[in-house]
Amino acid sequence: MDQKQTTPTAGKPIRCRAAIARAAGEPLVIEDIIVAPPREYEVRIRIICTSLCHSDINFWKLKDPPGFAPRIFGHEAIGVVESVGENVNDFAEGDTVVPTCIPDCRECVDCKSEKSNLCSTVPFEISPWMPRDGTSRFTDTQGNVLYHFLSVSSFAEYTVVDIAHLTKVDPAAPPNRACLLGCGISTGVGAAIRTAKVEKGSTVAVFGLGAIGLAVAEGARLCGASKIIGVDINLNKFEMGKKFGLTDFVNSADLGGKSVSQVINEMTSGGADYCFECVGMSSLVQEAYACCRKGWGKTIVLGVDKPGSKLTFNSVDVLHSGKIITGAVFGGLKAKSDIPQLLKRYTDKELNLDDFVTHEIGFSEINTAFDLLLQGISLRCVIWMGK
Repeated sequence: MDQKQTTPTAGKPIRCRAAIARAAGEPLVIEDIIVAPPREYEVRIRIICTSLCHSDINFWKLKDPPGFAPRIFGHEAIGVVESVGENVNDFAEGDTVVPTCIPDCRECVDCKSEKSNLCSTVPFEISPWMPRDGTSRFTDTQGNVLYHFLSVSSFAEYTVVDIAHLTKVDPAAPPNRACLLGCGISTGVGAAIRTAKVEKGSTVAVFGLGAIGLAVAEGARLCGASKIIGVDINLNKFEMGKKFGLTDFVNSADLGGKSVSQVINEMTSGGADYCFECVGMSSLVQEAYACCRKGWGKTIVLGVDKPGSKLTFNSVDVLHSGKIITGAVFGGLKAKSDIPQLLKRYTDKELNLDDFVTHEIGFSEINTAFDLLLQGISLRCVIWMGK
């Protein structure tokens, strides 16, 4: 080891509780598991609290790869370092950390560039294994392998995470707010600030007002956008969205025979400057592109569509419109530098994280979090591991 280990459990397997998805779409089962010690470039952390993201739901439903079972889901969390593996120099026992599904090694050409957050050393993959050696750190009490999820697997009291997927944060930060920055909220806010670079006085259209869509609105508000239009079938989302800067609402289920793009083009006199697709539906991506202003408009795709989904655009329209369409993984943010900055903006009362947390429950109630999100009742449900 590069660092002296002081924790009694360092270097030893840990027995703890985890919520396991034993089969696709079935309620999670809380069981005892064995968490192996961290290997090279890895850290074992004790999870304080975690939240449920819609990506967990999407992959929990899948029966075929990239769906795997039995699996430990969860990827928005905060924890404390319990022990470190070899060649770990930037983390020590007791550090407070936020794991992320998007790696940030800080060493490859991509991580060093301001143009990309797509690491080459530890490429982002939706894999059931640890990223560097393709094995698992989890087994059940019978010795059977349990699969990882997005290099985090935070629905366990302890987990092992690669150092490229860890960000050190201020231990004084409220854990039930800091955990949100591990995925969804950072993705939405980052997409507005970093990927789109929304300008003061500009117009923004957000397709889908789940947590990511509302985080886009929050990011656009921070950038000074003058008109932020939310598109959803749930009328209640407008009142909720006003807390994050929404100025207008389009009920996509009641448009009087018009398309969403027609309505938004009329509202914005020719199209919004920035359109964000936050649902994961190819048809909505095309609607967003259709109401993105010609000449300079940008369409940013954030929603996770079904595996194999395709987009179709008219070649002449692409040539003549001058619009840009791009994806944005994790909102284009670099976790190790941007998460601490977002957390500071929260503590400085600039960034609204409080209103994203609609429910807080104990670990034993984790299936309630799934029910709340599936019913469209919650934005983020924080799950406390010690309760």
